[in-house]
Amino acid sequence: MSRRALTLLVAGFMVLALGVVGALMKVPYVVLSPGPTENTIGEVDKKPVIAITGRQVYPTDGALSLVTVAYQGGPSSRIDLMTALRGWLDPNVAVVPEETIFPKSRTAKQVEEENTVEMANSQDNATAAALTELKIPYSTVVTVLSTEKGKPADGKVQKGDEINAIDGKKVTDVDMVRETVRALKPGADVVFGVARGEKKVDVTVKTTSGDKGATMVGMTMQAKYKFPFKVSISVGDVGGPSAGLMFSLGIVDKLTPGSLTGGKSIAGTGTITPEGEVGAIGGIAQKMVGAKKAGATLFLTPADNCAEALKAAPDGLRLVKAETLHDMVTTLDALRQGKTDLPACTAS
Repeated sequence: MSRRALTLLVAGFMVLALGVVGALMKVPYVVLSPGPTENTIGEVDKKPVIAITGRQVYPTDGALSLVTVAYQGGPSSRIDLMTALRGWLDPNVAVVPEETIFPKSRTAKQVEEENTVEMANSQDNATAAALTELKIPYSTVVTVLSTEKGKPADGKVQKGDEINAIDGKKVTDVDMVRETVRALKPGADVVFGVARGEKKVDVTVKTTSGDKGATMVGMTMQAKYKFPFKVSISVGDVGGPSAGLMFSLGIVDKLTPGSLTGGKSIAGTGTITPEGEVGAIGGIAQKMVGAKKAGATLFLTPADNCAEALKAAPDGLRLVKAETLHDMVTTLDALRQGKTDLPACTAS
């Protein structure tokens, strides 16, 4: 055998060996890629993404699309080295350390459950923000989601309890309850005024010290709203809080005459507070690629993501800086009227 043939044979064997190793070797990374988009004023499986009952709704057109990021990998299904290498070579995806998505302090199941809770919260916050924008009154209650086994609240309060008062003071939000408890010394008694079904009871719980030294009672709470009509949102297997802005805009569009989009295809992202403030999200580069593929020409971008988004924006996708829901409603009104001076993303 000639030296050239032997060299080619050895090289081929090495490539094959590397390919086998790459296909078998699991690595602690996660591949992030553009996920599906859903039009919040459209339908999924012949059902409206946003369904409103008990209030007049109006026809819509165009698209107000939420965007998502799909991931591959994780502690229970790690990717192989070749998949990671392909991801590093693809400009439309990102390969990140596993703990970025799945912190070591939480299991994969806990992360998924948190994403589900965050999605539910974002839908409630989006409804609250839309009603705030439209000046439609609603009320807020703080409910117990769960208690931590072995902690003082366990067995004292129950899942679904509404916390109306703490130490005789009316409860306004989750932060108020949390801050009141943290202001106490471990071992102090705190009295919760609780509505449990048709009953109203006072529950006394002794505080304790948490892992980081903060005073706690060991319960997880959620702000829930009592709206004057029913708003149901269904997007399938999508988690996290980043669709809040687009849910809010979809609700506003359905509750007001005329088309908020003017028939255009608009996509965007951003968390939302009940007051209508837009917050930053992750995976902005992949979400913009998904928006472009879905036919969007305008992308509503959280202000804190603007600098990063400008570096990765696909050609033909115009970035609009989103700071509040009110600003975005005003911006879309201006766009529909033919105005071009829209709040643009800047690098600073």
